[in-house]
Amino acid sequence: MTSQNSPHPPPSPDLGFAERWFAERGWTPFEFQREVWAAMAAGESGLLHATTGAGKTYAVGLGALARAAALGIDLSARQAPPLGILWLTPMRALAADTTRALALPLTPLAPAWTVGLRSGDTPSAERARQDRRWPSVLVTTPESLSLMLTREHAQAELQGVHTVVVDEWHELIGNKRGVQVQLALARLQRWNPQLVVWGVSATLGNLDEAMATLLGPQRAGRLVRGRVPKELRIDT
Repeated sequence: MTSQNSPHPPPSPDLGFAERWFAERGWTPFEFQREVWAAMAAGESGLLHATTGAGKTYAVGLGALARAAALGIDLSARQAPPLGILWLTPMRALAADTTRALALPLTPLAPAWTVGLRSGDTPSAERARQDRRWPSVLVTTPESLSLMLTREHAQAELQGVHTVVVDEWHELIGNKRGVQVQLALARLQRWNPQLVVWGVSATLGNLDEAMATLLGPQRAGRLVRGRVPKELRIDT
């Protein structure tokens, strides 16, 4: 570990792959996306608050890949790594769209990686495949994750999870499903103390309280606000 007085600070994470992927699509990243990428690569947890359609998914999605690269996981390896990224969504109706969005950058950036979906609607054949080997990235619900944690070999299967994204945190905070998430995160963090956790929302009031509830009182976090103007027009 480098001390604060060291003349040689740790090198900045290489986020060029995310910048290049955006450039290839003709996009320019927002500053809040770059901030999230760098924070996640550095092992920071936090909360991203930005308007709908601002690019939150690719902020934390590519940030999770940056975290994997910072841990020494080779994105270009020919073999898919074990389960390392969990994406929790409270709404099964959006899970399929989220899965497709996360799979899009994996094809050019991490071609061997696999992404899967597990919820109450997952067919039994797909469940059986996942039971034999979890995908590298899994989109799931609080209830399904709670069931995963009760499996006989849960620790062996999930202790390699290095990043958890909690989508639509405003839908979970303050209710029983949110408590499920908090308990699951506590278990995962016990197995991996370096676990990175990010909440994502477009509809929150007290942001500091929302982040503290997600991360717990013992963990500091970074609050990132997306500066994307949203025009409101009211007709009466």
